[in-house]
Amino acid sequence: MSRTGVLDLGSGVGGKIEKEGVLSAVQEYEKYHVLYGGNEELRRQNYTDVANKYYDLSTSFYEFGWGESFHFAPRWKGESFRESLKRYEHFIALQLGLKPGMKVLDVGCGIGGPLREIARFSLTSITGLNNNEYQISRGIELNRIAGVDKTCNFLKADFMKMPIPDNTFDAIYALEATCHAPDVAGCYKEIYRVLKPGQCFAAYEWCMTDSFDPNNQEHQKIKAQIEFGDGLTDIRSTRQCLEALKQVGFEVLWEKDLGTTSPVPWYLPLDPNHFSLSNFRSTVPGRFLTRNLVKCLECLGLAPKGSQKVSYLLETAAEGLVQGGKKEIFTPNYFFLARKPQAEAH
Repeated sequence: MSRTGVLDLGSGVGGKIEKEGVLSAVQEYEKYHVLYGGNEELRRQNYTDVANKYYDLSTSFYEFGWGESFHFAPRWKGESFRESLKRYEHFIALQLGLKPGMKVLDVGCGIGGPLREIARFSLTSITGLNNNEYQISRGIELNRIAGVDKTCNFLKADFMKMPIPDNTFDAIYALEATCHAPDVAGCYKEIYRVLKPGQCFAAYEWCMTDSFDPNNQEHQKIKAQIEFGDGLTDIRSTRQCLEALKQVGFEVLWEKDLGTTSPVPWYLPLDPNHFSLSNFRSTVPGRFLTRNLVKCLECLGLAPKGSQKVSYLLETAAEGLVQGGKKEIFTPNYFFLARKPQAEAH
C-alpha cells in the first residue's frame, strides 16, 4: 500500500486548490458548520462545495496517515489494521457475489483503495464514481501503479445525478461515501436507476444509532464534530437509511450494524489510549508528530498557509468519532445488502 512522504503531504494539502487559496478555502469550509455558526440547510444547499473543499484539503492527510482506503473496519483479535480493511472490502465483494466479467460501480470511490483491492480479489471491472478532481487524478495514478488501469476506470460525476444510462451495472457498492449525500433517498434512487433489475447494492453507511438523543447537548456536540471533521451535510439514523432504501423500491435482504459484531472496536486506531507501531501515524502520538511536522512545513513554506487548520479539522473529527463510538451513538459500520426487484413495478 503506498503512502505519501512528509514532503508529499505538505505539497498535497489543498488538492486542486491553488496553494495561496488554501487558507481562505479552510475558512470558507468552516463557515458551513455548526461549530462556526453554520447550519444543516446551508450545507445541504452547498453539498458539492462542502465535499469538494473537504477532500481537496484533507486527502493528502488521509493518505499519509491512513493509507489508500479511507474507511473504518471492526477488527478481530490478532488481526492487523491493514488486514481488517482488506477483509472488510472482501466481505462486501462476497456479499454482492462478484464474479469475473461483471460490471461494477463504486459510488464515492475516494482515491480508489477499495476499488483496486476488490477488483483484484474478484477479477471484476470497476468504475469509480467521484466528484472530486484531485482524488480522481490520484486514483488514476495509483491504478496505473497497481496494474488495474486496463480494467478499472473513474467517472467524475455527482452521485445525485449520474450521467449513466438506466440498468447499466451488475452490482453497486458504497464504502462510507453516500453519507455525503444531501438527500439519502435521492442518492439511493439514482443508484437504483443505474443498477440492473435483479441485482444488488451493498453499502457501509455512517449513521447515528438508536442510542443517539437529539435533545442531549453532548450528543449534539459529538455529531457536530463528526460533521465538521468529515465534510458531512448531516448524519442520518440507521432507521432513516433503511426507510429510504425501501422508499425507492429496494428489497432489503439483510442489514446490521457490524460495529457491534467484533471484539476490537472500529474506532481503536483513533483512541487516545491505544498505541500501535503498525499503524503509528493514526495514533495520538503519530497525529501529534504529524501536527508538528505540518507546522514546520507551513513555517518553512513547504506547505501552504492553512495546513495547520486542516490538521486541526481532522483532530476534531477523531475526537468526535472516538466519543461517538464509545458512547455507541454513532457507527460507520451500518451494513445493508439490498436488491432491485427483477420485475420493476410500473
